[in-house]
Amino acid sequence: MKTHQAQLLADDFAFLEGPRWYRGHLWVSDITDKKLYRVTSDGKREVVCDVPNRPSGIGFLPDGSPIVVSMTDRKLKRVINGDLVRYADLSSLAPADLNDLVMDVHGQSYVGNFGYDLFGGAAKSPADLFVVDPDGTARVAASGLDFPNGMVLKDGGRTLVVAESWSNRLTSFDRDANGNLSGRRVYADMGDGQPDGICVDREGGIWVPCFNTGEVLRVLDGGAVTDRISFDGRAVACQLGGDDGRTLFCCTFDGPPEDLMSGRRVAAIHVSRVDVPGDGCNVA
Repeated sequence: MKTHQAQLLADDFAFLEGPRWYRGHLWVSDITDKKLYRVTSDGKREVVCDVPNRPSGIGFLPDGSPIVVSMTDRKLKRVINGDLVRYADLSSLAPADLNDLVMDVHGQSYVGNFGYDLFGGAAKSPADLFVVDPDGTARVAASGLDFPNGMVLKDGGRTLVVAESWSNRLTSFDRDANGNLSGRRVYADMGDGQPDGICVDREGGIWVPCFNTGEVLRVLDGGAVTDRISFDGRAVACQLGGDDGRTLFCCTFDGPPEDLMSGRRVAAIHVSRVDVPGDGCNVA
C-alpha cells in the first residue's frame, strides 16, 4: 500500500461538502456557512452565491450551468449570475434533507437524502436515491439505502457507486441508457470506516474519505486498498483535479461530530499528489 502526505491549501471554513473540479476551479459547498465557493488551485477563494437552505452536492449541466443541492427545502437550484433559480423540486419524494449529487455529461443526475431528521435527533431510517432527468423531473432510482452519501459514475457511465455511510460500505448498481439502476451489490466493505464524499480516477479506483477515522483510501472493486492518506481530524469529501488531474483535493473537519452545525471554522481543504489522474467532475 502506498502512503501519501497532504498539505493545507485553504482553511477557515465551517463544514465543506461536495467538491467538484470544473474548468480550472474547485467548487465546494460550505453547508454550515450556507455558501457556494469557487477555489483556485493555489487556494484563493470567491463566494459564488449564498444558499440559505444549506448547499451540498454540485453538478454542471451540458451548457456549463452550475446546479447545487439546496438541502433543507429539498430542491436543486441552478446558479445564474449569482442568483438561485429552481431547477428540480424533490420535496414530495424526500422526507428529509437532500445530500450529495453526481451528474453525467447529458445532465442526468442522482441525488441522495438523509432519510430522517439527522440534525433533529430522529431515529435512523432507510433512504431513497433519486434520479433527476435534464428537464428537472425526478423519480426514485433505488430504495432502502443506509444514508446514501457521495456517488460516482464509472465504466463509461454504466456503473453507479454510492457510499452508504452508516453501513460502512460502497454499493454499486448497473445503470442503463435511461438512467435506471439494477444489479445492486456490495462494491467494497469499508470495515470500520464510514464513507462520505467519494471520487473516481481514470483506472476506476475510488478515493474514499472515511469520516470517523480521518483516512482517505483508494479502493478497488472488491475492497482492496491501494493508497492511504491520513488526517488528524475527520475526512469528509474528496475530488481529483488540477491541471493534470493528479491533485486530490480533500475536505476535512477538525472537530467532533456534534460540532458539525456549530459554525466553528475548523474545516479546510488539503491537497495531495497521486499517481492516477481523474477527469474532474464525476461525469460519464
